[in-house]
Amino acid sequence: MCGIVGYVGSQSALEVVMAGLKRLEYRGYDSAGVAVLADGGLAAAKKAGKLVNLEKEIVDRPLPTGTTGIGHTRWATHGGPTDANAHPHLDNAGRVAVVHNGIIENFAVLRAELAERGHELLSETDTEVVAHLLAEEFSVTADLAEAMRLVCRRLEGAFTLVAAHADEPDVVVGARRNSPLVVGVGEGEAFLASDVAAFIAHTRSAIELGQDQVVELRRDGVTVTGFDGAPAEVRSYHIDWDASAAEKGGYDYFMLKEIAEQPKAVADTLLGRIDANGSLTLDELRISAAELREVDKVVIVACGTAFHAGLIAKYAIEHWTRIPCEVELASEFRYRDPILGARSLVIAISQSGETMDTLMALRHAREQGSKVLAICNTNGSTISRESDAVLYTHAGPEVAVASTKAFLTQLVACYLVALYLGQVRGTKWGDEIRAVIRDLAQISGEVDRVLETMEPVRELARSLADKDTVLFLGRHVGYPVALEGALKLKELAYMHAEGFAAGELKHGPIALIEEDVPVVVVVPSPRGRSVLHDKIVSNIQEIRARGARTIVIAEEGDEAVVPYADHLVRVPVTPTLLQPLVATVPLQVFACELATARGNDVDQPRNLAKSVTVE
Repeated sequence: MCGIVGYVGSQSALEVVMAGLKRLEYRGYDSAGVAVLADGGLAAAKKAGKLVNLEKEIVDRPLPTGTTGIGHTRWATHGGPTDANAHPHLDNAGRVAVVHNGIIENFAVLRAELAERGHELLSETDTEVVAHLLAEEFSVTADLAEAMRLVCRRLEGAFTLVAAHADEPDVVVGARRNSPLVVGVGEGEAFLASDVAAFIAHTRSAIELGQDQVVELRRDGVTVTGFDGAPAEVRSYHIDWDASAAEKGGYDYFMLKEIAEQPKAVADTLLGRIDANGSLTLDELRISAAELREVDKVVIVACGTAFHAGLIAKYAIEHWTRIPCEVELASEFRYRDPILGARSLVIAISQSGETMDTLMALRHAREQGSKVLAICNTNGSTISRESDAVLYTHAGPEVAVASTKAFLTQLVACYLVALYLGQVRGTKWGDEIRAVIRDLAQISGEVDRVLETMEPVRELARSLADKDTVLFLGRHVGYPVALEGALKLKELAYMHAEGFAAGELKHGPIALIEEDVPVVVVVPSPRGRSVLHDKIVSNIQEIRARGARTIVIAEEGDEAVVPYADHLVRVPVTPTLLQPLVATVPLQVFACELATARGNDVDQPRNLAKSVTVE
């Protein structure tokens, strides 16, 4: 997820674009850049790091004054966060500039074609190919909007593109497929951005672009067409948020926004994972198939929420690959003298890629000769650089301290790793892998459905704001979900919350059950492993008999739990191993709403930081 701004009007384009980028820096802070059209040419500046680095660059080397410009703040995907990989990207003649959000899946093929035609590409990004393709098409059409339409027809993947050309100094063109882009319309000026926050200080009149549409901005108005050139129906609307709320997409908290972004984040994590031959592919895999076939043990190291993702991954890895899998708290890992060797595969999970405990565990594993695969959300982070392989989750920046969309995308990434190992080792057939991928592809829509039914959960959470304790129970993959639900409540509501394996109830925790204590129970599907389902129904009966207030999360159609649930939360039917992707969402909403009811700041809970970069 990157921040994009485009402007055509009578104001200083540089000032408008830079102000917009400041509003959007939460969407990406690996690098930033701008391009301005002036004096018959195009001038650009870009720098790795936060926006302040670009601001200093512009002070040191001022750009010419112009009234048309584009800008970008980057969350790195293809290529690390360097000056060369920062946007905008230019063609070899320096006449066209492009900024981009998303992933162009067929960029490698296009890049090879361009190289054969004599183009020199200077970055590692997928974006740069678009600048060169636009330059080629513009040389024939002399129309940037038409050139964009022609190029977009050749692109595969999810993308937002915004471009400017020196030969059309009063035009900015944008295109959208599966990635956000909104138009702002002012008096004698127009704006393009990935979020209305970028231009809300100038106008509250907006146009929402539909799928596969191209927009042409001029001072006197905008024109919207489909990729095929046909005129498109335009839907205008008025923005009634203030600037602060706009950064959060109208939500009161970033956490609420990030919970709502989970369907897209899950879908983005799956993008481009199946190649032309129908085989599963990962991002930066520097471990050979032969080495992976020799692996005799998998060890997952992680902290906090990522640790819970690892616990769920253990079930999938062992079931799909038959390789023994251990899950370790990264903070404890190297202090207990773990048994590792050249045939051990260590999987390090970290949203930021900078978690110090996980980094030190990774380094210890490499010292022992083990291969390390990182699951990470931040391109160019220390953990991703020091690993032998990386699988990026493509969740976009997560601002709220309590992890939500990062957790779900980590789960998806873990499933992909497990399937890839099964593919390489021959423990899963190709059609079996594709069947699971199809199931995963459906999850995005299922998460969306869950989110649409959360008002009763919010109401329940508000009613429990004065409670001192909430307990969580689960079996199989539901046990880590219970742990994650309890962690969210601890982080946000500052209350006593514990997660237990339901089978351990009689071995001590049942002593905590008393009249009206809320107990959340994550119920496995009755279809997959009915014995697990029957046992947890017995657990619900046990705690209810002792006066507990039962909050039951069960899949649609499970009627066996109804007589024993004081509150029933339905989730869609999913395969057993994938259920955490839908069962976790109500627990996130529950914790967020309960904490809000208690007057807490859910984005910045006390004593916590987003990234723990010390041991």
